[in-house]
Parts: sequence; structure tokens; C-alpha cells
Amino acid sequence: MSDADVKRQLSLGVFLAGAGHHVASWRHPHATSEARLFEHYLRVAREAERACFDAVFFADSLAVEPGALAHGLGPAAALEPLTTLAALAAVTTHIGLIATATTTYNEPYHVARKFASLDSISGGRAGWNLVTSDNAAEAGNFGRDAHVVHADRYQRAAEFHEVVTGLWNSWEDDAIVRDRASGQYFDPQKVHRLGHRGAHFGVAGPLNVARSAQGHPVVVQAGSSEAGRELAARTAEVVFTAQPNLAAAQAFYADLKARVARHGRAPGTLKIMPGVFAVVGASDAEAQEKHEQLQALVHPQLGLGLLGRMIGNFDLSAYPLDGPLPELPQTETGQRSRQQLFTELARGENLTIRQLYLRIAGGRGHFTVIGSGRTVADRLQEWFEAGAADGFNLMPPVLPDGLDDFVAQVIPELRRRGLFRTCYQGTTLRAHLGLPYPVNRNARKRTSSP
Repeated sequence: MSDADVKRQLSLGVFLAGAGHHVASWRHPHATSEARLFEHYLRVAREAERACFDAVFFADSLAVEPGALAHGLGPAAALEPLTTLAALAAVTTHIGLIATATTTYNEPYHVARKFASLDSISGGRAGWNLVTSDNAAEAGNFGRDAHVVHADRYQRAAEFHEVVTGLWNSWEDDAIVRDRASGQYFDPQKVHRLGHRGAHFGVAGPLNVARSAQGHPVVVQAGSSEAGRELAARTAEVVFTAQPNLAAAQAFYADLKARVARHGRAPGTLKIMPGVFAVVGASDAEAQEKHEQLQALVHPQLGLGLLGRMIGNFDLSAYPLDGPLPELPQTETGQRSRQQLFTELARGENLTIRQLYLRIAGGRGHFTVIGSGRTVADRLQEWFEAGAADGFNLMPPVLPDGLDDFVAQVIPELRRRGLFRTCYQGTTLRAHLGLPYPVNRNARKRTSSP
């Protein structure tokens, strides 16, 4: 069978976030208690693996949200992602394991070593979500009076990525020989110092972790600003993105794929996976009822705090909840793409502050679909086949119920349409995503030398 005869299938990840993605999910009677969080994640990771999802994904923050700290209205404690994924790696066999690590408040050698270790522990299933941090409160935990501004964060991120991937190329695939007869453990000609000196970092190398079954971890990014798109086009293998509707998603997809080509890369080497907040019911009416139950649990101060952070770390407490969103200066500390998205949404639909925070309480600006398994599958298929997505990062409203509903009702629909796998065809995250094995750059240089 030729490649042309193989039907394109979508990729699916599960974005795991405590009790669920709806801001009031923890208040739902079926939500998991924070007291047994790892057991909870183990249960949902195994469920996702049984359904053959490509990966589970953990976001991260290095500070408690100021609004949560002031009012105590929502969960503010979470497990550190890499530690959690290392534990999950030992009790799963196939599912990919993706975690966020910020380039603003980490050092490249630490990130390279930890993710390479996770990749080795899991047999080649790790992915690094490169972000620049949108939570300004993180600055105070790292000796800074103010958060690093947007442009500087992205300049640092570009160099950070260069160093991390350089370190991941320290060891050629066959560098370790373990020749007991001669006593040679590795070939020193195939282990390479980095010798990086740049504006932000000086890193000698080599990394003290060898290559994994998939070469090195998959690089994921989530920025949608101009700077974020350019960085993704040059460096990312997967992009998580917030797109509210089909037209916006198609425009983003076309723009990013064109940028990838301009940087000399094949468009297929970058997978674009918008987040999807899916509320699934036995019928469309039941799904709407589930969503309304969650919306009724949103405390006004919690919703206001969420909106203030998402539009760029602005305090909205002085403005009337049933009045319009005020004019805002461009954020220097938060997510510019999300600020623009929410501002345009409020203006375009004449939403009050209350209406806007309720609109984003679940999906936070991501693609939202509420309906039966068939309805949800219809929408995912529409985006997938209309040039808007290579797959999706599922954001269950409540865990574990939201994932259970999706697996029971949406996955069978997608499989009936030939859009999603029935079993894993490989064992690494790259195999699941259809991404190429990364040839070691130092080996290529060495073999091409005269």
C-alpha cells in the first residue's frame, strides 16, 4: 500500500489539569479530590492510553495566582509535571508524556537533562512544551521585582531552545560501545561539547544523558503572537494553540505552515493541535445541561481573576461586572495573543465583563464544542478536513467524567470514520505523531567532513 492510499488520521492529546479545565470544575460533585492527585492522574493517563491517545500533557506555573491567594476560591496547589510524568512513565507503556518548562525561569542545562532523562525512562515518549511564562507572579519567586517583558522573553527563548537542542545532540546514537574486552565504554569521537556563548547563556556541554529511542524529546510550543509564531516555525514540532472558530483556525494553520516552509522545513514536520474544550452528553440537550451546571458554579471573583490574568495580568476589580471591558494597553507581561483574542471577542459581541469571563470559564478562548458524541466528532472532522488542524489537545471540563464521556462517545465515532487509530503502531511519541527521527547534527557533520 502506498502512502497515498493511507487515510490521514488526526492526533489527539489530553490536557490534564487537576479536577478539569472548567474554572469551577473542582466544585462539581464528581470532581476528584486534590488529596489523591497522583492516583487521579494515573487513572486518567491509563484511560487515555487504553483509548490510544497520542499523549497526555501537563501545563505548569511557578507561582500561586495572586487572585487565588487573596480569595482562596480555586485550587492553587499542583504537582510538578516532570516528577509526575516520570512516575507515570513507569506504569504506562505507549502514551506520550508532554510537560511545560518555561525558558524564562529555568536554565537550559537543567531542562535538557531532565527531559532527556524522562525520554530515556519512558522509552522515547517525552515532549517539552517550551513557553515563556505569562504569569507575572512568577517573577517574585526568582529574585525579580517585575516580570520579563514580552520581547526579551522570546529572545531568551530562542537561544534557550538552541542550547537545549544542542545539548540533546551531544551523544551520537552509537557513541556508547561498552566493549568489555578493550575496556572502552564510549567512543570519545562521538561525544561532543557544545561550547555555546550567547547573549543569555554560556554552556560548555556535553550533556550527561545519552540519546533515547526517539532521538530526543519532541519540541512543543504554544505561542500564537508574532514572536511565538516565528519561533514555532523555526523550531517546533507540535504547536498547541487557542483558536475560537474555524476561520481563525484556518488562518493560523495556513500562516504557520507557510512560515515553516519559508524556514526550509517540510510542513508535515510541524503538527498543529488546537485545544478543544468538549462537553459531551448522550444528546446535545444533555451536553448543554452539563455545561450550564458548571457555569452556575462560577464564583464572580474567581471568574474576574481568571479574565484579568488571561488578558495580560490586569486588575479588573474596579470595573462593574455588568459593564463593558475597558480599553487596555498592550500587555508586556502576559499573553498578547490571548489579550487580542478576548478583546476582539468582547468588542465583536458587545459582551460585559461578566459575560466574557463566563464565556472563557471553560475553554479560556479555545475551540469549544458542546453536544453528543456525533456532534463533537462532526466538528472535529470539519476542522481536521478544512485545513484548520492536524489534531486536537482535548481539555475535559471535569475529570475523570469528561475524558470518560469523550472516550465512550466520541472516539468510536472517529474510528468509524477512519479518522483515529484503533491501536498504536509504534512505541514512541514521534511514531504516534508521524514525526521523523531527528538525525544527530554532529554525526551528520562528522560523516560529511572530507
